[in-house]
Amino acid sequence: MTFENEKAIPRFIQEQVLKSPMHCKTNPVTNHTTYQSYNGFGPMDVEDVGNVLPKITDFGSAWLFVVDPETKSQNQPVITYPIQPNYYRAPEVILGYGWDSSADIWNFGVLVWNIIEGTELFTQVEDANGRYDPKSHLAEMIALLGPPPKEVIERADYMSQVEYASTISIEVGKPCKNAREIFGGPYFDKEGKFLHQELIPNRKLEDTIPSIDDSERELFLSFARDMLTWVPSERKTARELTEHPFLNFGGHVSKDVLEGRS
Repeated sequence: MTFENEKAIPRFIQEQVLKSPMHCKTNPVTNHTTYQSYNGFGPMDVEDVGNVLPKITDFGSAWLFVVDPETKSQNQPVITYPIQPNYYRAPEVILGYGWDSSADIWNFGVLVWNIIEGTELFTQVEDANGRYDPKSHLAEMIALLGPPPKEVIERADYMSQVEYASTISIEVGKPCKNAREIFGGPYFDKEGKFLHQELIPNRKLEDTIPSIDDSERELFLSFARDMLTWVPSERKTARELTEHPFLNFGGHVSKDVLEGRS
């Protein structure tokens, strides 16, 4: 989101300086000062709120998907390159079975909890040292969404070992050439059973939304389950989601939709 006016940042910096020194570092060569990131900048100037606009940023890992003018379908390559912040990482990225634009729908599905509850949906994503823990993240997905279908596990077993065009280095500095080397694994045996059963928490998706009234809970869960699926192709598109009854105030939903059969 953009700021409402040009005074917002200088005002925020001044307020922080008066409270306590801001965390920053200065480049001795360029004399450029970089400050610690913040996600809140104090009260908004109500008079200028109309100037606030959403902006799409961070195109570092973006891919261009071309829409066929005749079929209106997207020519989407299947990609295994690692993307997404830890808390929002989709299962197909972790297990390496190939992602496309539906990974953005997963992102939004997880983000909904930040918007409604002010908390993260997945709570055991990092270990005690703050490092990403793929097996614990997958364990929590299993608790909230159920186990992945066999087709996902079989595809992951093959695709996760497909090599990237060039090696990449993760946070620990080790060069990696495929998803398996980055995120570890395998995490399932030949029968499809998760190999770290002890990590699966006693949590249910319906228990993660205390702020939603009982009258709207089933609608919300239906909405969420249209985005949070193991199989990327089963996720609704952004356009389809806008037609979901949860976003249509006063709407009704059939039993089949609520149970994910529609």
